[in-house]
Amino acid sequence: MEEKRNAMWAYLITGAMILISLLYWATDVYYMYMVIYIWFGFAYGMMLQYGRFCFASASRDLIAAGVPRMAVGIMVALIFFSFIQATLESVNMSTFHAAPFGIHMLISGAVFGVGMCLAGGCASGSLYKVGEGNMTSLLAVIFGLCLGQAIFVDTGGVFNNLMPQAWVDKAMQTQAGMLQAGINLPVNSWFDYYLAGYIWHQPSFTIAKLISGGHPTAIHFFVGNAFINAMLPALIILTLIYFFYPRKNFMKKRKKEMKKAGKEPVTGFSDEMAGIWAMITSSKRTSWMGILVGITAGLHILTMAGIQKKFGVTNFGALLKRMGHFSDVSLKGEVFDPGYWYITSQEGQLGAWILEKFGWNMHDNIFFGFVNGLPEPIRNPALWMSLGIIFGAMVMARLSNEFKFKLPSTELIIWGVSGGILMGFGSRPSLGCNIGGFFIRAAGGDPNGWGYGVGMIGGGFIGGTFLNWFTERRMRQQMADF
Repeated sequence: MEEKRNAMWAYLITGAMILISLLYWATDVYYMYMVIYIWFGFAYGMMLQYGRFCFASASRDLIAAGVPRMAVGIMVALIFFSFIQATLESVNMSTFHAAPFGIHMLISGAVFGVGMCLAGGCASGSLYKVGEGNMTSLLAVIFGLCLGQAIFVDTGGVFNNLMPQAWVDKAMQTQAGMLQAGINLPVNSWFDYYLAGYIWHQPSFTIAKLISGGHPTAIHFFVGNAFINAMLPALIILTLIYFFYPRKNFMKKRKKEMKKAGKEPVTGFSDEMAGIWAMITSSKRTSWMGILVGITAGLHILTMAGIQKKFGVTNFGALLKRMGHFSDVSLKGEVFDPGYWYITSQEGQLGAWILEKFGWNMHDNIFFGFVNGLPEPIRNPALWMSLGIIFGAMVMARLSNEFKFKLPSTELIIWGVSGGILMGFGSRPSLGCNIGGFFIRAAGGDPNGWGYGVGMIGGGFIGGTFLNWFTERRMRQQMADF
């Protein structure tokens, strides 16, 4: 009975998504641009839920329990995606762009890493867990990724006084320059000074551009972006994980098998390779989903590049203006439209939209007013991608009978909200989260991705260590009371 009810819910949700897509298509053909985001989000959600893909879980399982399954799956996904990314770059069908380089990536990653451990899920993990019925994750999304982010980028006052004078001076120079061009750049919050005074003046590059002198060709994309920046580091990480975690038990088992077969129990290079392969294939479910996630992320970029060429645009904001929705776009005439898998900025847009309904002006800052715009939620393509992740995960959870509505305890509410806020804070200075800040950038040849990744692992270690200490301390107290 339960299985039939879950199957019915899965069909209803999928049917609703199809109906929504048809309504958009019937309203205006330009909305097909947004429908693409919906269904790629839906696919990500199904794969994330099925493979239990979560960067917080990868950090927590590896550090606290010594289980490498999730970390291995993420590295597998990264390897496949990097190859596809290089292929797309080679044929000029990529929407990827590198981020400004700097120490801010490491610091932001650390803050995000602590937050994802406290919340029990990273940005993508929190979304798919909402689809499973986890209300702690919903609190992390609403109060952290949505409202927390929006408040974070629009806060001024005393926080402006903490900004380095060099940032303030550069921001004022940037504002004056744009004013001469007829653009009144809104510089009011501390984050405005950060963007206009620091981020916009940092270099951005990929390894392919570095090794080619700024004019990369196909060989540079594959050697520089894919192999040097993504595959080689991922293979080194896989080797280190194998050496520190499953190797000891694997070799012990291997030698026993040799003795049983009457052979000398001496292992060599081929046995080490067999051990690494056994580690990768030990959880076929996660490894296969890693491959599919990498392929799907590449197809997403290819499809977005194709639809942009078809409509002759580089941003959905141009299509919104064609349809007469001028209030949705920013001063640049754009909306947040990454062109690939991305999370957090669109949640911040939703939070800002909600706050504006309560009278908070969210157009008076650079992040929303000048760069990303504040489209109505029904016309926000990236937001629909996040909703697609939730609904896709919900369908897969229903089909596998893993959906369960979980109300959080008081303690989990605190962890969820505080962790979500830290994730929101950690995603903004770096202009990305575990997906946009690490996964997409590392696979695309941007060394920033690894800076963010190192910070995220360090933050995950701090957050995991703190949670372990807190849990053990509480258990000791409970035992003492008992």
